[in-house]
Amino acid sequence: MSFVPEELVRNATELRGAEGAEWANQLPAIVADCGRRWSLEVAPPFPNLSQNCVAPARRADGTAAVLKLSFPEDAEFGTEAQALRLFDGQGIARLLEFDLKRGAMLIERLEPGVALDTVEDDEKAMSIAADVLRQLWRPAPADHSFPLVSDWAQGLVRLRRHFRGGTGPLPARLVEEAEVLLAELIASHVETVLLHGDLHHGNVLAARRQPWLAIDPKGIVGEPAYDTGALLYNPTELLGAPQLRKVLERRIYQLAGELDLDGARVRGWGLSRAVLAAYWGWEDSGQVWEDALTFAELLAAIKI
Repeated sequence: MSFVPEELVRNATELRGAEGAEWANQLPAIVADCGRRWSLEVAPPFPNLSQNCVAPARRADGTAAVLKLSFPEDAEFGTEAQALRLFDGQGIARLLEFDLKRGAMLIERLEPGVALDTVEDDEKAMSIAADVLRQLWRPAPADHSFPLVSDWAQGLVRLRRHFRGGTGPLPARLVEEAEVLLAELIASHVETVLLHGDLHHGNVLAARRQPWLAIDPKGIVGEPAYDTGALLYNPTELLGAPQLRKVLERRIYQLAGELDLDGARVRGWGLSRAVLAAYWGWEDSGQVWEDALTFAELLAAIKI
């Protein structure tokens, strides 16, 4: 790797201060070390990086891979690697090498690697996503340390606390509906499995080993319907589509039917996750993710 993107250095510094800046400056040395240990040739990083450094690589035997580097011993990074290990390449890119102390993992590179949002037939795209999810879900180990869906739902608790009981820049009506839905969904779930946690169109790529595989799992534990949520507020380009409410309603029934889920729970997770995503945008950057709120409004108007 011949350079470190300025955006990555800036983000690391803003997030972790001097330690983040030092980590970013050490990336060339870390890449060189991984190259020696894992017999890699590493190309310059992919564009549009945020917190992790991700670069195409090639092993000595010619295998195409991706080198992903994070701040050492980052909890979310470790959770991702653990999820990849347990998924074991079923419906997702394989984990090839991992060093948590170094903050490095080597992952199967999916080629040609175009994302699911390139599939113009929305019904077909939903079927592809459903097939990927079906392969991923499995019981979590009894002694697992993965976060729970209920942990992620605490985002709205933090929102209320920050705004002293109010909802700040988020519409009160949507926050209230999301709070009610989250309480009901979490209290009434029965089956829990290891979930991808962020399965949307950008995290499903065309591959050769299988036609489509997932990348970038969050690795959380909860009910299967949770994992359909992000598919109801992505991709944002969908906002320009005619009769979008009907598209979302069809997605709900299609995902519920193909995955043997309750449609009301699919819709409920979609709406509540969209509101959470809008808040996480504010929490991370000070900017509410307005597109997610638009999807939440549309989902609120759908009755299942």
